[in-house]
Amino acid sequence: MAENLGEIPSGEKEFAESTKRVRDIVEFPEISEEEFHALLKKASRAYGGDLPHRTYSLCPETRRVVPALVWEKDGKVWITKKCPEGMITDLYYEDVEMYYRFKKWLWPEKELFSANVENTGVNCPLDCGLCPRHRSHTSLLNIVLTNRCNLSCWYCFFYAREGQPIYEPTLEQIRMMLRNAKKEHPIGANAVQFTGGEPTLREDLIEIIKIAKEEGYDHVQLNTDGIKLAFDPELVKKIREAGTNTLYLSYDGMTPQTNWKNHWEIPLIFENVRKAGGPGIVLVPTTIRNVNDHELGAIINFGLNHLDIVRGVNFQPISQVGRVPKKERQRFRITIPGAIKRIEEQTNGAIAKEDWYPIPIAGHIARFFEAFTGSRYYMTSHFGCGAATYVFLDRENKRVVPIPRFIDVEGFVEYLESKAEEIEQWKTMGKLRKLKLGAEIFMKFKSFYDDKYAPKGISVLDLIKNAFMHGNYDALGKFHENALFVGMMHFMDEYNYDVERVERCVIHYAMPDGRIVPFCTFNVIPELYRDKVQAQFSYTWDEWKALHPDWDYKKDKYFRSKEFVEKMRNSELYRKTYIDIEDYFGLNKG
Repeated sequence: MAENLGEIPSGEKEFAESTKRVRDIVEFPEISEEEFHALLKKASRAYGGDLPHRTYSLCPETRRVVPALVWEKDGKVWITKKCPEGMITDLYYEDVEMYYRFKKWLWPEKELFSANVENTGVNCPLDCGLCPRHRSHTSLLNIVLTNRCNLSCWYCFFYAREGQPIYEPTLEQIRMMLRNAKKEHPIGANAVQFTGGEPTLREDLIEIIKIAKEEGYDHVQLNTDGIKLAFDPELVKKIREAGTNTLYLSYDGMTPQTNWKNHWEIPLIFENVRKAGGPGIVLVPTTIRNVNDHELGAIINFGLNHLDIVRGVNFQPISQVGRVPKKERQRFRITIPGAIKRIEEQTNGAIAKEDWYPIPIAGHIARFFEAFTGSRYYMTSHFGCGAATYVFLDRENKRVVPIPRFIDVEGFVEYLESKAEEIEQWKTMGKLRKLKLGAEIFMKFKSFYDDKYAPKGISVLDLIKNAFMHGNYDALGKFHENALFVGMMHFMDEYNYDVERVERCVIHYAMPDGRIVPFCTFNVIPELYRDKVQAQFSYTWDEWKALHPDWDYKKDKYFRSKEFVEKMRNSELYRKTYIDIEDYFGLNKG
């Protein structure tokens, strides 16, 4: 990363300056080669085994697949591997207690029955596509629409610099990629995220969104910095009408220093979304130790203040791809438990670490809904990949209530699993039987529900009743009228790479050569996947300019004027967005 800092284009200096503040450093423990091999011999091998645990990883230097050890010391979980340059250790999980609690909810082996490549996956992750070794279907399909971008973030996975090839798949290629993911067996993809670069730079974006809906995708996300949406309210209206459900909106902090990308434009983006009646917004902060990790509670508080349009906050601990010196990794590395700990501290305990659950718990819930309704959608990622919770806003008492405070989540999920086992033994389930079962589950649900701690003014019980008695699962979407999804997904890099996680990845990229590749191979090994394939399907700089004679690279880039900043700083819209908001966590006390 230090190498990248010197290349920051003008306009990003505020963010670069903020990285100089160092509050704490992660001290990586030393382990000798002898100790490493001794632990490796006695380590567990099966997925979900106790620590120390043997897995495989990537050597950052040679890119070879090497044995790796996941082990515990001083209450933290580490990953160590032996490479030609020596032993490499990095932080895997900052809380061993949370690691074991989340491990409880791992999804048992359930392989994907179809594959795009015929190899056996013996050299995972160097022969992806998906291969027969992959164990999870595509829960969210990513399609890169362009590598052009109007910003130039130093921690971005990729964007086209001046003179470099331009990657923009054709409409036919995009349709093919969408269809490929639909063909996965036993569960085809049902959600797609259009990403980049910056996808709003595509002039045919509306047509692309319509193609996704034509191909049967119920959920369409647009991964964007929102700059164009701030200044083009008509575009916001068009993408909503075309079928976009969610704006996956980059948002790294509460100040111009931590969120130099779109701090001044956010009020305009929010205003345009409100006027257009959607899409819903998920704020996506790239979370970096010593840069913006002191603002995580404030970001959640910000989301709660704009709950009419903000549906969630999804933190992404930084993936330190590329050659990163050890001291830089120690400075910037943060993991899911580390971020959760900061949220607990910064919300004064209103959102505690006990309120979070790993992503694969959704797979256990999905098992019931498959048996009950026939719908199939499994989130079966590795238990260490992500975590989430829902927090309800009790407006009457001006308090925030995480869902586990008034629902026994674990008890209810275990009960649903027992009912799923029962239903799976039935040969048929008629409408009457289904209605009776729904009523039974709803009545049982009351025993897991604590009305004393439930948020006031919100009929959560009615939502559950509609879901289980009437099969109206759209009613669950009403959670978002008074609830905020808070999640995090930690994508890997060469230093914390765990092949067991890759095999269970549920977020995949589609490529124009027909392959489908897990997120953490696509971006972490770009020379085999992202960069290699995109180079094959890219236009040279001269070809692109010949096809687009009016195009100017400099016009792609967004330059924020001092006049605009001053106008926004003094506007009523800016004040309503950032300043005149409720403090739900007591952030400004003391």
